[in-house]
Amino acid sequence: MRSTVERRDSIIQIIYEDGKVRVDELSERFSVTSVTIRNDLDFLEKKGILHRTHGGALLRKNVYKDPTLEEKQKLHSEEKQRIGKKAVEMIDDGDSILLDSGTTTLEIARRLDEKKEITVMTNAIQIAMDLTSKEEIMVMLTGGTIRSKSYSLVGPDAESVISNYFFDKLFLGVDGLDMDHGLTTPNPMEAQLNRMMVERAHHVIAVTDSSKLGRHSFSFICGLEVINTIITDTKIIPEFEQKLKKKDINVVKV
Repeated sequence: MRSTVERRDSIIQIIYEDGKVRVDELSERFSVTSVTIRNDLDFLEKKGILHRTHGGALLRKNVYKDPTLEEKQKLHSEEKQRIGKKAVEMIDDGDSILLDSGTTTLEIARRLDEKKEITVMTNAIQIAMDLTSKEEIMVMLTGGTIRSKSYSLVGPDAESVISNYFFDKLFLGVDGLDMDHGLTTPNPMEAQLNRMMVERAHHVIAVTDSSKLGRHSFSFICGLEVINTIITDTKIIPEFEQKLKKKDINVVKV
């Protein structure tokens, strides 16, 4: 039997994947009463994660959530793997690239085996560790202050290091991307470092599954006008795709 905390964590994961939940379906799934599920949803609504509806709940579009790396890895894993594979196809031998911290960019790092004479700078400890065994890749860590939730490095020291270099390509993971708010992420220090990354890259490529599109998070990174390419999955809403293309953004679906 799941504890209340475990059940509510599972409900959060479901609503992040599907965008909505129903009381009767959750009651059957977790083998608890509908009253228990309603109490769970009321609790999560007070936390600002969802909006209660008749018979269920919807994900809040502007929800401010800063999940751990482990939580992120459970969400949309197949889409992230496809995005990572496509991103690697855009990397040429000899490129210098920036890899932002995140589970989608980690999928890129894991597929760099056949690339030669690549320089990778990252603020993600896990990405750096995955790349150390690849002989053709020179790995550079930004340094900085470690964020325990994401195992990423942020702060003035990280920004100072990045400011000393120019890169061919930046692969940037985001927690939200929409027409009005641009690219966003929950943590202000991550957002500041991401802005520095954008400034130092010749070609900026946003890598994100479609669940992040049309949403915004707490901290502003940059406007859509600085993005050259977006790699996402085929579930992107056609109207949203057309709006991106009107801004001269190359949309790649996998």
